[in-house]
Amino acid sequence: MRFSWLRSRVVTHLLLVLGAFVMLYPLLWMVSSSFKPDTIIFQEKGLIPSVVTLDNYTYGWTALREPFTTFFINSLLLSLVVIIGNVFSCTLTGYAFARLKFKFKRVWFALMLATLMLPVHAVLVPRYILFNELGWVGTYLPLSVPKFFAVDAFFVFLSVQFIRGIPVDLDQAAEVDGANKYQIFMYIIFPLSLPAVITTAVFTFIWTWKDFFSQLLYLSNDIDLYTVPLGLRAFMDSTGSTSFGPLMAMSVLALVPTFIIFVVAQRYLVEGISTTGFKG
Repeated sequence: MRFSWLRSRVVTHLLLVLGAFVMLYPLLWMVSSSFKPDTIIFQEKGLIPSVVTLDNYTYGWTALREPFTTFFINSLLLSLVVIIGNVFSCTLTGYAFARLKFKFKRVWFALMLATLMLPVHAVLVPRYILFNELGWVGTYLPLSVPKFFAVDAFFVFLSVQFIRGIPVDLDQAAEVDGANKYQIFMYIIFPLSLPAVITTAVFTFIWTWKDFFSQLLYLSNDIDLYTVPLGLRAFMDSTGSTSFGPLMAMSVLALVPTFIIFVVAQRYLVEGISTTGFKG
């Protein structure tokens, strides 16, 4: 019986390792290709390069009219502003739905959830027309300002579910001590919602960092405003041909911030998601 148990465990782990390798193969191929000269990237089938070079990294960083430093700084600043807007507005809106009493609260909450089923392409044209009329096209405003108005219903719902798990007795005790609704939110609800807040911040960073379509739509006219996704796209047509080596190298570097953020906040992500069950 012990041999049968051991054999099943070995087979299970082998299958898991094989599945992990299949999932990671595109990433491993990209990392491997970033160290290969352009001429052999699609000629060699193995992951281990026969010729190793760092030219793709040095050339890719300065190949465009603007150094890739500019694109990283733009993406980081944009992500920071979007994170601040999303965390503040979504957590505050979630607190209102979870704790405050106002007319038609269930109706507004249902309408907010209904926006999750609304395809982004359905509002793409009217949104662009609105921002164009405001003179915001060609700036970061269309990408950042809406985030301060709780437009991401997923994060609002996440905050609502987490705050509902915080005992109401804490609110009542604070009210007895003379705290108002704003003070209760700032000094009790917000600190206790740290896992949900960090989850919102991490996912907001990842979605903003990798967002290509929206940034292409509003920033494609000025390379000085390019973010990392637009900088990577520039390798496809900057010289009329594709520079796959530098493209792979810069793609690897573009993954580094996301990887670091995910590793650092992994514990809070698990706690934030696992403790936001479907309550009442």
